[in-house]
Amino acid sequence: MKVTFRNGPASRLLATSTTILTLLLSAIPADAQTSATPQTTIAARQTSLTVPVLPPASQSTIQPQSGAAPQSVPTPPQAQIPDSATPSPGGPVTTIKVQANEVNLIFTVTDKKGRFITGLKRENFGLLDDGHPPVAVLTFTQQTNLPLRVGIMLDTSSSIRQRFQFEQDSAIQFLRQVLHRGDLAFVEGFDIQIDVSQGFTNDVPLLDQGIRKLRPGGGTAFFDALYRTCHDQMLPLREEGAVRRVLIVVSDGDDNYSRFQESDAIKMCQRAETIVYGISTNISPSKSRGDEVLRVISEATGGQAFYPVRIEDVATGFHKIEEELRSQYSLIYRPAAFKNDGSFRTINLQAFDRRYKVRVHTGYFAPRPPD
Repeated sequence: MKVTFRNGPASRLLATSTTILTLLLSAIPADAQTSATPQTTIAARQTSLTVPVLPPASQSTIQPQSGAAPQSVPTPPQAQIPDSATPSPGGPVTTIKVQANEVNLIFTVTDKKGRFITGLKRENFGLLDDGHPPVAVLTFTQQTNLPLRVGIMLDTSSSIRQRFQFEQDSAIQFLRQVLHRGDLAFVEGFDIQIDVSQGFTNDVPLLDQGIRKLRPGGGTAFFDALYRTCHDQMLPLREEGAVRRVLIVVSDGDDNYSRFQESDAIKMCQRAETIVYGISTNISPSKSRGDEVLRVISEATGGQAFYPVRIEDVATGFHKIEEELRSQYSLIYRPAAFKNDGSFRTINLQAFDRRYKVRVHTGYFAPRPPD
């Protein structure tokens, strides 16, 4: 059927619609008719990091320590940080908060003599997460005042009875020196059981009392104690913002009662994102198997083991840990090809200057998917 608009009803309907549309437009202010389309910006600033572990040929000059001579080190390609999206004038802006998986690395850099290196920049490091460069670096800072969550684990087995009081005194002095406002610490003793004599607090006198309550005696279940402490004390911590979770274990490293294995304890420390420092109570001239255990656990979690040659050197170990906690770096990034599957992801963080050694935990466990 052919419709003719010239003289029929369709022609009159079109004329009426045009008249109504004209009246509606005349009622709308002119500035509203030309307003911009609402824009949407994503409130996230990403840094693209594509750095290889091997150093490129270009050079840059850095100042690792105040007063030291500038040193020439290879520099990776510069991470490109795009300008934040800015809306055009006019029109409302909708902000969307983007949820993303983030990894917070706390690490230490030393020279070949074990001296701490500060003042380095992001460009001085290469990072691989599970074999891939991260898709974005969010922050890189030197953390001297990052809040601490510290656990003091004192071996109370019968094998350390003669040295126990000095260990107590050294631990108390350490807490007096290291705890600042916003820091929390707890105290426990362990033999075949765990005795949390003081839970998390910032009150040093209470921590002092907790240490003094501990008494030596019994066998040693070191791996069980380390596993349970990370699981019960560190893993439940849920805080906004980055914190440093640290366990300081004063022990000879021996174990004769545990049901958990050494590898189980290490994995739980990694799940709880906890750095372990070991201070050996073995002051004999030769290293024991327990000394090796302390070394393996400390290195796997990004910490370090100390081996006093005299009982008085236990205090020196605490002092070195205090110094290290104030000489660390924090790197927060988003990993590539990330999956919430509970798998273990390896970390390879290196300084391009081969004179420097980076101490960081060997990896972490991705979160498991929700039930």
